Amino acid sequence: MTPNEVLEFAKKNDARQLDLRFTDLPGLLQHVSYPINMLDEDSFEEGFGIDGSSIRGWAAINESDMLLVPDSTTAYMDPFAETPTLTMTCDVIDPITRQHYDRDPRWIARKAEMHLKNSGLADTAYFGAEAEFFIFDNVSFDQNQHSGYYYVDAEEGRWNSGRRENNLGYRPRYKEGYFPVPPTDHYQDLRSEMVSTMMKCGIVIECHHHEVATGGQAEIDQKYDTLIRSADNMMLYKYVIRNVAYQYGKTVTFMPKPLFADNGSGMHTHQSLWKDGKPLFAGDGYAGLSQLALWYIGGLLKHARALSAIIAPTTNSYKRLVPGYEAPVNLAYSRRNRSAAVRIPMYSASPKAKRVEFRPPDPACNPYMAFAAMLMAGIDGVQNKIDPGEPLDKDIYDLSPEELKRVPSMPASLEEALNCLEEDHAFLLKGDVFSEELLETFISYKRKNEADAIRLRPHPYEFALYYDI
Repeated sequence: MTPNEVLEFAKKNDARQLDLRFTDLPGLLQHVSYPINMLDEDSFEEGFGIDGSSIRGWAAINESDMLLVPDSTTAYMDPFAETPTLTMTCDVIDPITRQHYDRDPRWIARKAEMHLKNSGLADTAYFGAEAEFFIFDNVSFDQNQHSGYYYVDAEEGRWNSGRRENNLGYRPRYKEGYFPVPPTDHYQDLRSEMVSTMMKCGIVIECHHHEVATGGQAEIDQKYDTLIRSADNMMLYKYVIRNVAYQYGKTVTFMPKPLFADNGSGMHTHQSLWKDGKPLFAGDGYAGLSQLALWYIGGLLKHARALSAIIAPTTNSYKRLVPGYEAPVNLAYSRRNRSAAVRIPMYSASPKAKRVEFRPPDPACNPYMAFAAMLMAGIDGVQNKIDPGEPLDKDIYDLSPEELKRVPSMPASLEEALNCLEEDHAFLLKGDVFSEELLETFISYKRKNEADAIRLRPHPYEFALYYDI
């Protein structure tokens, strides 16, 4: 919609509140609301002033004034607000220079799209991300100077099979939750409600299903879109899923690994390049790929260890990225093989369907930064004609120790991933998409507030291991 169409849309839907949304550096959606009469046609140029000093990863207090400029193409009516509320995603603008704010993740994504066009390689990057999540009935956790614990429960959790009362059975076994019908799949109707709500908000949904783990693991797949639109949709996807679950008395987490010894939640990310309306990844090479696509894969694999700090950005991410559970820790590519970091889907022979799937990302990432970083790695691969090596069509976990040694792997911890990003980030600086200052801020934030914070605290299992030592 144009600004004028948004104003008409608000009037037609009797909107009484305006809700403006943006994303902080770690990837959490933020918002501020105004009476609808504060919105006029000039608002789409002048924006709305906010204090950015308390937003994670943003400016110091002496440079905290920011403007939120709504993007009229993102407008929709909030399906959860009792008061009719018009909602839009915003760009963050510096009020002094009137330039985009360098730490706004959405601006990073926009710059990545512009860099692709300026490169002449392609004019459009399509992304389709499959974010998995868990639906729980109860969660409690705490950490202080003398105690630390977490407890999650789900009616569908296999661990409840031994309960004596109010127990009807029908729960997925550990690692056997893929595609069972109800009543073993407890959340068919809940996921359908999530899908209906997302469609009302303008997201195109392709399918939904139960995932591998017990305890309510699920996946809802969106249709691919341009990089920045896919990132916008991922933020909306999380918002809708959490709020629909909340209305049903459930709680959702996008943590990569909330359950021990069962599958974690990934965000397999499909991507392709197009130019003048034509797909560039289809060809007569391996798995029907073009040479350009193979070079793109080469870039993803070469920079995967550095990318990990952005696409798998939590300490919990590396409890998922371990051998087993289909975890794509080995940096190889293959058609159909889900144990490879890069998979080439073979569902369709259509050139328009040809794409690569990068499997290490998880849904804890900031999608604007993650999609932008993956695109930058792929562009670097094409520009430098990076050979991805030979495909690995064997089952990686059946390889001999000698063969496995020749396959590089993802980092084993967030600290290692941050070190990799420090060492290898020149590809992200091209076209001024990322900046040294932003990456230093990101690394410092993650190291201090997450990696070091976890390292300094005793773990409950350490008491089981060492109390009597």
